[in-house]
Amino acid sequence: MSAATPKHRPFGATLLAILAGIAALLAVVHLLQALGILPYFIGEQTVRSFNLWNAFMWALMVWVWVWVTQMLWRVDPQAWLFLAVITVFNLIVDFTLLLGSSTQWSDVSLSFIVNAVILIYIMLPGVRQAFGQK
Repeated sequence: MSAATPKHRPFGATLLAILAGIAALLAVVHLLQALGILPYFIGEQTVRSFNLWNAFMWALMVWVWVWVTQMLWRVDPQAWLFLAVITVFNLIVDFTLLLGSSTQWSDVSLSFIVNAVILIYIMLPGVRQAFGQK
């Protein structure tokens, strides 16, 4: 393959990059909530809270999601494994939040669903083959 020939990006890799971008946007929302800019939604009520540690952790997650989105867009073979690890980590954290407090369902549910869809999709044989996984 010459340098002038564009690299073929499979549909699965493009879809995963888009889903990872959505996960990055959700992490930005959580970051803004931790900074007190956006409120937390508890049922019909809203609460604003500032937590510097949570803000730092969500800023780190935004950086990770943006980085993995770039890796997926370039169809980097390591992106598949890294995405699997990050998605499982996020699912564990979201599930723990859902178990610990039933009032946060509206804040974490969309993140949980997006991460579940990503995990299910990366396990499909065609997507695994696109990234060189067996």
